[in-house]
Amino acid sequence: MKKIITLFISFFIFTNIVNAEEINVKFSRCIDGDTAAFYYNNEEITVRMLAIDTPETNHPTKGKEAYGEEASNYTCYKLMRAKKIKLEYDENSDKLDKYDRHLAWVFIDNKLLQQELIKKGYAKVDYVYGEYKYLDILKEEEKNAKINRTGIWNNNQNLMNYILFEDGSVNYLTLSIIMIIIIIGYFTSKKFRKKLLKKIK
Repeated sequence: MKKIITLFISFFIFTNIVNAEEINVKFSRCIDGDTAAFYYNNEEITVRMLAIDTPETNHPTKGKEAYGEEASNYTCYKLMRAKKIKLEYDENSDKLDKYDRHLAWVFIDNKLLQQELIKKGYAKVDYVYGEYKYLDILKEEEKNAKINRTGIWNNNQNLMNYILFEDGSVNYLTLSIIMIIIIIGYFTSKKFRKKLLKKIK
């Protein structure tokens, strides 16, 4: 009988979460730049922020990516200091992903965290499978971040990912290949030469 009652309560809580348009939650713990855990009705739920992707901090195949740590620290800092955290589910998105994480818009003190991450250059618009409510806002922020070469859109930083190993030492083989490509491009392409000189200036 106790198992039946527990099952009924769990089902009731889950149904409320799924059907809710918006729910207020309490911060539980940080996971990474686009994922965190919250308390709702005394239950911990894991939330994957809808429509964005931040660089990895410790991926089994990708390893540590540029701005992954910054994105994770920023998200954690914002969530820990927030006075009010609200999740909003999008009617054009699934409520859960294949890992049973909740897919939602995350608002901290009435500000959309996804938008803040993209503005800082810590995230890009990704994993979009429908016409989501705030998608146009995110795309506009991403456009501006690309123009200003903010965070992950900083080409010089992206290049450094290939030149340096994770411990900060130089990958001389990759550096040599890049230098050869630059030299060939400089002497064979007028357009490439003009772009290179412009960047140097």
